[in-house]
Amino acid sequence: MLIRSMTGFAQVRGEILRQDVPTSAIAAEAVPSHGRVAFSLTLKSVNHRFLDLHFRLPSGTDSLEMQLRRLLKEKMGRGHVEVSLSLERTIHETFSLNREIVGGYITAFRAAAAEFSLAAQPDLNAILRMPGALDSANESADGEIESAVMEKVGEALDRLNQMREEEGFGIARELRERMDHLADAVKIVQQHRRAVLQNYGERLQSRLQELLGTTVDRERVLQEAALLVDRSDIQEEIVRLETHVQHFLGLLEKGGEIGKKLDFLLQEMNREANTLLSKTSGLAGEALKITEAGLAMKAEIEKSREQVQNLE
Repeated sequence: MLIRSMTGFAQVRGEILRQDVPTSAIAAEAVPSHGRVAFSLTLKSVNHRFLDLHFRLPSGTDSLEMQLRRLLKEKMGRGHVEVSLSLERTIHETFSLNREIVGGYITAFRAAAAEFSLAAQPDLNAILRMPGALDSANESADGEIESAVMEKVGEALDRLNQMREEEGFGIARELRERMDHLADAVKIVQQHRRAVLQNYGERLQSRLQELLGTTVDRERVLQEAALLVDRSDIQEEIVRLETHVQHFLGLLEKGGEIGKKLDFLLQEMNREANTLLSKTSGLAGEALKITEAGLAMKAEIEKSREQVQNLE
């Protein structure tokens, strides 16, 4: 499976050619409308911990939003996704008067004027701005627009995912390079591990001589020896780092939705690198190269985490 970034952009356009002839009794005097409805569907995504969908659609498209939401949840795993739909009508608008609403408003207005003895006449501009006072013949196009958009959304998703896959390919390539550098640093630590043991051995010998110069407490000597030996053991961290690197590369090879898994592995690598640096702090001589390698590990891990944050 391919690896995808969560960053992408896609836009598709479509149109509906229409020739409407009013059929209702109310709209009998309306003139047939000819023209088209053009639309532009835009998908834009950036990184996010989960799948976060946001829609900017024209009013009256609730059904379309539900269909788009369902489809995007099936096709995408993570990311902040913005879906925008814009319409451009080039149809000659025809309107019909909703006599029931308008008549009811005028009747109520005149009744109120008579009750309070007001000399006033209904404002036609105010009446026609009331919701439902005018019915547009183009409202019948809503179902056609919904169908046309759903036919195009597959193409938009393909373009979006293609861009996400191209960026994901580049991120995966960089992550493999980072893991190579990290593996090289682990090898350097392994090579100088003997120097660490020797350094701790010298410190242990010096500490024993210091203790033997006074009253000898055998239990205290054993405690000191056990503590220094435990602090000098970095083999466990080396093995874990090597295992994590191989697991990381295996996930990159497998592909799919691996962003969260890779991020977890990098957290574990960072913890092992911190432990390794803690165990080798205060050492001198050749053992300083382990500190340098440990710092290099942390730098590679941090750079890798920045990239992994963008993977699905």
